Amino acid sequence: MWEAIALTGIAALIFVIAAYKLNWICFVLSPVALAIVFFYSLTKRFTWASHLFLGLALSIAPVGAWLAVVETPVELTELSVPLYLGLAVVFWLAGFDIIYSLQDREFDRSQGLNSVPVRFGVARALQISTICHLCTIVFLVMVGLSAHMKIIYWIGLTAVIAVLTWEHRIVSPTDLSRINRAFFDLNAYVSIAFFFATVADIIVSSTV
Repeated sequence: MWEAIALTGIAALIFVIAAYKLNWICFVLSPVALAIVFFYSLTKRFTWASHLFLGLALSIAPVGAWLAVVETPVELTELSVPLYLGLAVVFWLAGFDIIYSLQDREFDRSQGLNSVPVRFGVARALQISTICHLCTIVFLVMVGLSAHMKIIYWIGLTAVIAVLTWEHRIVSPTDLSRINRAFFDLNAYVSIAFFFATVADIIVSSTV
């Protein structure tokens, strides 16, 4: 336990120092980021919305990356793109984490842990997961509109929508055998497709 605490403490210290080296706003917000990440581990003990907290913890990444490279001071109007992207990450991760947690439902219940499948059952959990991913699509659309992205971005987003749709088609209340495929494989395709489409759109737009 003490080794784990020491390793976590050292990693947190390095994180804060790295944030300080980036800029003042990253340094000031670094304890907030750490608090969110640390707090997620406790949420399954008291709320079925722990999936959203996990999404919030990972949504810090795109917002933090944007703050790391933006020129300061930051105007509020400049925050729309990273915030929309962060919200897309919140619901994307919550959606597929709900699917993944279906296989832990009985264990979580026996240990007094909370999750969407424990609280609402398998069928309703899959419906909530679908709603989360619909929210993801909405926020990715807002990213494209706010950032004035071009055709390649929208083609990539169409591919993302197709993969998310496929993810929900291969898992059903009566067949949970392909959870790992939906969780590990298809979500990798989502992130890769979005990344390459966004980068390609920016490169092409900058050369036109």
